[in-house]
Amino acid sequence: MSFWEFFLLMLIWIPLVMLWIFALTDLARRTDISGLAKGLWAVAIVLLPIIGMVIYFIVRPHDAAIETDPRVRMEEIMAETAATDADRIAQLERLGDLKDAGALTDEEFATLKAKLLT
Repeated sequence: MSFWEFFLLMLIWIPLVMLWIFALTDLARRTDISGLAKGLWAVAIVLLPIIGMVIYFIVRPHDAAIETDPRVRMEEIMAETAATDADRIAQLERLGDLKDAGALTDEEFATLKAKLLT
């Protein structure tokens, strides 16, 4: 194998094959498009490897990877829930302080606490 053959293999063909595989796996993991659209994109990517990939990556939504990876979405939901729980705890503590200071009656405290916990 000559230097130029090795050069073409390592710097052109292998990255192209990797992009081709990435495009097909990304397409398979997407949940925001139908099966028919996935099939048409797959045909375009396979039959027109370079042009099909370029068009797919240009048309593809920027946050498609986030939409398709349920672990990322679950982490976002857990972070929002943790922030919400921390906010609720802080608000409950403020309500307790207001009740202790005499600014709230027992009925007002119970009503606000019920609203906060639902």
